[in-house]
Amino acid sequence: MTAEKIEAAIPHRLPMRLLDEIVEQTEQTIVCKKSFHSDEFFVQGHFPGYPIVPGVIQCECCLQAGAILLSKQTPQDGSVVPVATRMDNVKFKKMVRPGDTVEIHVTLNEQLSNAFYMTGKVMLDGKLAARLDFACSVATPEEG
Repeated sequence: MTAEKIEAAIPHRLPMRLLDEIVEQTEQTIVCKKSFHSDEFFVQGHFPGYPIVPGVIQCECCLQAGAILLSKQTPQDGSVVPVATRMDNVKFKKMVRPGDTVEIHVTLNEQLSNAFYMTGKVMLDGKLAARLDFACSVATPEEG
């Protein structure tokens, strides 16, 4: 899926649109790719001489993949935007560095009314780099 199609599915734009490609998608799962580069803003000071992709950016990749997954189940007319409401059980197992390409795997576990419960995994070279459970909802833009 191209950047244009990603941007049609979610409201994120550069430099905060983090996903490069949608590899596959079903109603319950999505797999995305992201290649990290040394010139990205979040790497500049994290850490000089030994840059590491911040864990919060890895989590955001999962949240954006989850938002794309939800875009198939919510109106796409701009009347709602996906928002994160909770992150639990966040674990970082492997460092991700500039030059690495990761796969982001997100599974929709449950939907209760307007709440969507998901699990995200960041995979580096086929091994788990990070994982989290998270919840999203949809909000109308005027709610702020």
